[in-house]
Amino acid sequence: MTQDDEPGSETGRAAGSEHGGRPEDEPGSGVMVAFGRQLKLLRIRAGMDRTEFGNRVGYAAQSVASFEQGRRIPQPGFIDQADPVLDAGGLLLAMKEEVARAQYPAFFRDAARLEAEALELFVFAVSAVPGLLQTEEYTRALLSMRRPLLSEDTIEQRVSARLARQEIFNRWPAPLLSFVIEEQVLRKPFGGASVLRGVLEQVLLVGQKRNVEIQVMPIDQEDNAGVDGPFTLLTRKGGEQVAYLEVQGRSILMTDREEVRSVAARCGIIRSQALTPRESLRFVEKRLGEL
Repeated sequence: MTQDDEPGSETGRAAGSEHGGRPEDEPGSGVMVAFGRQLKLLRIRAGMDRTEFGNRVGYAAQSVASFEQGRRIPQPGFIDQADPVLDAGGLLLAMKEEVARAQYPAFFRDAARLEAEALELFVFAVSAVPGLLQTEEYTRALLSMRRPLLSEDTIEQRVSARLARQEIFNRWPAPLLSFVIEEQVLRKPFGGASVLRGVLEQVLLVGQKRNVEIQVMPIDQEDNAGVDGPFTLLTRKGGEQVAYLEVQGRSILMTDREEVRSVAARCGIIRSQALTPRESLRFVEKRLGEL
């Protein structure tokens, strides 16, 4: 959802800041420290060292240490395995949802939940390929360019989190997903030509799914209703729509009906101004041939 990443007041609310100093934004603090301490206590109570426990759940001792120290966020599968192995009685499983939310920067957590539940999703991208279409290499290149610099642990955490969001493509019933990407985005060689080639191939692959439409907004399009910048429009169960805006690590969830209606109207105009999905995939194929 981000150009990269819950409804509030009537006009929407700021959802947070990536560099606002909130401790839960980074590994090694907040919920992850609490989970890690609980994990360590349960492991010690079970009489297992990290190597033995790691072998039982299929993880290296080094990974177990990272989880216990709050430096890495475990995947749901790890928690599913760890709870019975440590005879935790559901204690770790009870923290599973909170741990999953902790993998995202604080400003994006509510938006990530809305994205995962959306029946329809529209993304207008002007700076980078949308997160749902990114490859691991492309995501890592983007995060490595961030200023101020992100720590290596934070980069790995966010790469994993962004890739996990792509589970939306495996949901059933399948949500309707629509993307309009500015042409210049598909020309920016973030990470180098091979990384760009990989993400373009990913765009082509995802664009062939029956529930996905990808469109390109040409540079030479004289009329572009997206001049105000990127946004995401989500449709929830029951038809309620929420708009999400993000820039410079700050985000806003818009819930006011009139404001969201305006965004939805803009969405329709943008789609009509862009290349058709079929023309867009041909454009991406042509870009690949140029690399």
